[in-house]
Amino acid sequence: MIKQTELFIGGLDVKPQTGLYFDVLAPETEQLFARAAQASQPDVELAVKTARNGFKIWSSLAPRQREAALLKAADIVAAEGKTRLLDILIDESGSAITKATFEINYTVDLLRTAAGEARRLYGDTFPNDNPERLSMVFRHPVGVVAVVSPYNAPLSLLTKMAAFPLAAGNSVVIKPSEQTPVIAIEFAKILLEAGVPADAVSVVTGFGVECGAPLVEHPDVNCIALTGSTQTGIHIGATAMKRMVRAQLELGGKSAALVLDDVDPVKAAAIVAQGIFTHAGQICMANSRVIVAKAIYADFISALKTAAEQLQIGDLRDPKTIYGPLINRAAVNKISQHIAEAVAAGAEILTGGTTLPYPNGEPSLVFQPTVLLNSPLHCSAWRDESFGPLTNVVMAEDLDHAIALANDSQFGLSASVLTKNIYAAMRAAKEIDAGSVHIGMHSFQSNALAPIGGSKLSGLGRSGGAYSTEEFTELKWVSIELNAVL
Repeated sequence: MIKQTELFIGGLDVKPQTGLYFDVLAPETEQLFARAAQASQPDVELAVKTARNGFKIWSSLAPRQREAALLKAADIVAAEGKTRLLDILIDESGSAITKATFEINYTVDLLRTAAGEARRLYGDTFPNDNPERLSMVFRHPVGVVAVVSPYNAPLSLLTKMAAFPLAAGNSVVIKPSEQTPVIAIEFAKILLEAGVPADAVSVVTGFGVECGAPLVEHPDVNCIALTGSTQTGIHIGATAMKRMVRAQLELGGKSAALVLDDVDPVKAAAIVAQGIFTHAGQICMANSRVIVAKAIYADFISALKTAAEQLQIGDLRDPKTIYGPLINRAAVNKISQHIAEAVAAGAEILTGGTTLPYPNGEPSLVFQPTVLLNSPLHCSAWRDESFGPLTNVVMAEDLDHAIALANDSQFGLSASVLTKNIYAAMRAAKEIDAGSVHIGMHSFQSNALAPIGGSKLSGLGRSGGAYSTEEFTELKWVSIELNAVL
C-alpha cells in the first residue's frame, strides 16, 4: 500500500489547505513510494503560530526535563529504529542498508549528545572597574527555529539540526526535502512520544516557493538552520539578513584529498574510493577532488580504477552493497553534464561515465563510479559540486602545489591528507582553507561533538555539541549597581 502523509502540526496529522499532494519516488526503482501533503503559506502560518506557543511551554521546562525527553527519544530510536526507520531510509532516500543503519546509530548518538547540552546553557561573569557593580551574562534560546533539511542523510542531519535547538529550549518547524518527507514526520512523532511538547515540533512538507519561502521569511521565525545547496543557502542567508535573524548554513563542498608520496598507493586509493563513492557520492564532504604526488601518481590511479570497479552495486538491503542510486533524474543529468564538459575540454575518463541499466535496458539512477583524470581547472567537474559518484584526479609537483590546488576552490568545507609525515600533514592542515581537515582518512567524518561547517561558499556557523548551543542561543548582559540610590 502506498503511504500518504499529512502535515504534522501540534501533534496532529493536518491536511493541507490546498488539498494538494505530491509524489515521492523510490530512487532504487523510480516507482511511487508515498504521497505527501503539499504545504502552502496558510499551513506554514499555522505551524509557526503553533511553534510560538510550543516555545513558551518547552523553554519554561527545567533543563533536566528537556534532557530526559531527548534521552528518551534516543532510547526509542535505539530500540525501534530498525522497525520504524530503516525501511523508510532505504526506500525513500535510496540508502544502502549499511548507510541507513549508520544513520540510525548516529541519530542515537546525536540525541544523547544534545540531551547533555540541555544542562550546559552556561552564562558568565566579568569584572567592572567599579567594585560596586556586578556584571553577568545569561544565555537564552532564540525562539522558533526553522529547520530546512536535506535528502542525502535525511534522518541524521535532521536530528542534528533539530535536537540541538530543542536542547537549548527552542521550538522547531521542520521543512524536509521534498524528496524525503516521510522520514522527517516519523522522526517528529518519536520526539513527541519521548515527551517533547506537541506544539514544539511541527513538520511542513512541500516545495521551496510555496512552503520553504513562507517559512524562512516568517516574521515569527527567529533563526534558520539549513543544510543544503550553496545556491539555496545564499538565498536563505540574504533572507535572514533582511530580517536580522540568525542563519546557520551548512552548504556545498568540493573537498580535496591530498595523497602524498610516502603512502601505499593501494591503501590510499581504498580510502579515497570510500571517501567519494559511499552513498553514491551524495555527501557534501565527499572527496570529489584528489591531488596526488607525482611519484606515486601512476600507481595510485591504477589502484583507484580497480577499487572503483570492484564496488558492489546491487540490492540496497544486501549488507555487502555500499553503493546505490542517485536521488532523481536531475542528479543524473547534472553529473553527465559535468563529465561531458570536462571530456570536451581534454579530461580523460579513467573508469565509469554513465548509468547502469534496469533489467529492461532503460537507464537507472545508479551512476557508475566515475574517475576523471586531469580535468581542466575551469571545468564544472573541478569547480562545482557534482554531488554524485564523480571524482577528479590531478598530479601535484610538491606539497606547496598540492595545497594550492586544494585551495583553488570557492568551497571550504572539508579536506583530507593521506601521509605518514606528521610535519607535512600539520602544515597542510594549517594552510588548507576548510572547516575540517582529516589526516590519514577520507574527508567526511562524523562526531556529534565536532564543529561541523565550512568557509567561503560552504556556509556560515558550526553545528554539533556546544557549538550548536552557541548558534541557537542569545546572550544577555545584566548588571547590578550594589549601592543604587533609588
